[in-house]
Amino acid sequence: MPFARKVADMAYRRLSLLAVPPRRAVLGAVLGTALAAAGCGGGASGSGGANGPATTGRAALAGSPYTAAQLEQALLTEAPGHRRAGEPDAGEYRALKSVQNADLLRRQTRLDKPRCAGAATPATEVGGDVPTALATFTGEGGTIATETLMGLAGAAAERQLSVRVPASCRTFRTRIGGTWSAHRVVESPRGDLGEGSRTVGVTTVTGGARTHTWYVVVKGGRYLVTLSLYGPKATKAEAERLAAQALAQAARILP
Repeated sequence: MPFARKVADMAYRRLSLLAVPPRRAVLGAVLGTALAAAGCGGGASGSGGANGPATTGRAALAGSPYTAAQLEQALLTEAPGHRRAGEPDAGEYRALKSVQNADLLRRQTRLDKPRCAGAATPATEVGGDVPTALATFTGEGGTIATETLMGLAGAAAERQLSVRVPASCRTFRTRIGGTWSAHRVVESPRGDLGEGSRTVGVTTVTGGARTHTWYVVVKGGRYLVTLSLYGPKATKAEAERLAAQALAQAARILP
């Protein structure tokens, strides 16, 4: 892989959860996040496992209608054109290994506009104890898709759809080591997936490499789906198609 592409991949991993400390949401996170969390250890098992008693008990403390174990069961198991990469990561948001890794990487990233640290993330503040599950998929052409499913309902979920990127933050640069990357953000009007959706795109240029990241945040009945799609050929249409599939899967599984 050319050096510029490697740096662009690292930039994506940081952008997925850039400037999101443990008390803030993904995704992600984007991955998840997802969450944001895409490409940042999303296939590893988090320290707050889906089957542990702490996860079940903390779901109630977070005010979530679901446990991380339930959310994990509702993740996509397959997606046309993509293959599951590793096992899902599930637990309290702040306990996920992918989130912890991203927080560490975040501290190594410098921005030319510090006020725009959250411009490329798909979500706003939620509690670090919110039950979360995520899965990562790889596709043709080097694309990486990550689904992040969070137990959020009502106003907490609605807030994730009302976030808007300030005009002054629609372009910014990040530095990783000695290499700078330039980013341009585009944002669509509120969409009609589920009970409402939000789509954000980020184009990143590092040296001669150009990559695209699309985040789709969808409010379900009592949960929030975030689908991130990254790669040189990633498109808005494909990200929204995968988000619709993730939403349909969650609706089938979650009571």
